[in-house]
Amino acid sequence: MASGKITKRTVDALIASRSEGFLWDDGIKGFGAKITKSGAVSYILQFRMGGREASTRRYTIGSHGSPWTPATAREEAQRLFLLIAQGIDPVEVEKQRRREAVDLAFSNYAERFERSCVGRGWKVLVARSFRIHVKPVLGSKPLPKITRSDVVAVFDRMPDCQVANRRNVFAVLRRMFRWAVSRGDIDRSPMEGMETPPAVKARDRWLSDQELARIWEHAPKTHHCFGPIVRLLIVTGQRREEVSSLSWEELDRTELMWTLPGDRAKNGEPNRVPLNELAVAVLDAVAGKSTWPRRGKVFSTSTGGGFTGYHKGKEKLDRMVAEDGGDPIAPWRLHDLRRTLATGFQRLGVRFEVTEAVLNHVGGSRAGVAGIYQRHDWKAEKRDALDLWNSHVVSILAKADGVINGVNFGKAHSDIAAQPALPTNAAAAA
Repeated sequence: MASGKITKRTVDALIASRSEGFLWDDGIKGFGAKITKSGAVSYILQFRMGGREASTRRYTIGSHGSPWTPATAREEAQRLFLLIAQGIDPVEVEKQRRREAVDLAFSNYAERFERSCVGRGWKVLVARSFRIHVKPVLGSKPLPKITRSDVVAVFDRMPDCQVANRRNVFAVLRRMFRWAVSRGDIDRSPMEGMETPPAVKARDRWLSDQELARIWEHAPKTHHCFGPIVRLLIVTGQRREEVSSLSWEELDRTELMWTLPGDRAKNGEPNRVPLNELAVAVLDAVAGKSTWPRRGKVFSTSTGGGFTGYHKGKEKLDRMVAEDGGDPIAPWRLHDLRRTLATGFQRLGVRFEVTEAVLNHVGGSRAGVAGIYQRHDWKAEKRDALDLWNSHVVSILAKADGVINGVNFGKAHSDIAAQPALPTNAAAAA
């Protein structure tokens, strides 16, 4: 084991010799140069933590070449020995540095947290919040070095008008940092003590019978996917993503049932949705026949992908409604169709528990102890409620000239004049 001062001359000599071994510096104990048979040289530091009783440890400073020369490697060795004297292990420091640069880099850590999330709706919210609002600000900054001011910068970048988004992003980040604390990746959340953004006022918009009829009429003229999606939203009351991602495997025309799997539901809970006559007619029109395909997407684009053009479809639908000669319609969203069905159920006298079951809500009557012990699936009651809603929708379509012309609703179309209307007091309340 050779020793001598590590300089450019001695290192060049090592490289020229092509002999495998070590050269230990006679000025800084433990500082050395290691050479392989191929002529590659690396600078190392050998040390003990805790005196002679401790085992010898070896730390690689780096390979010979920029930035490591004999002079810069010597300076680094002196710096590391100062850390060792303070009880700081440079090997562990380097491990932590590498971990922060890769595993704990926010962009990588956010993806790991996203993979741990349960429930399709929550996963979508987490992914969208990170992609649009958080990663552009935090980038790959190591998680332990993210401060409260860094988190505040995320919200400062968001427009003030995005009240709901601010609250959603806050919830996502808070959950992620709590998860990181529970795993021991950070000691404390930088969001401790931060005030939660104010709650958004709950929307109370629901569509009147006249508005619903006009939307039903114009929806098919927008897009071959968007139109039937809107009509299914009206007659089933399910969520937008649940309808637009519908597959034929989930549908049973014999039983007239849509079985929504839990992994596609926003809350992770499966739901069985009885199909009324209007829903069946819409699906028949999409299939082009009364025999439905056995597999595949119900709503697929020309490229075979899932439908995502909600914004353009909604804009076109709003434009058609505005130009049809009727009264102006107040701003509305696709989700308001879900509230419209729930309100319609209330007007028609449907029990609250049945409404909750149709909408697949886990709160309200299905929360807590009731949700654990009361396992009735309300299948028959849901079918009765959706059939009652079917009759009501058909009755309002019958009152709107031209709304259903050219659309084959089967029995619902032929019996349209005989369908019962709302009770007088409920109609007045509308």
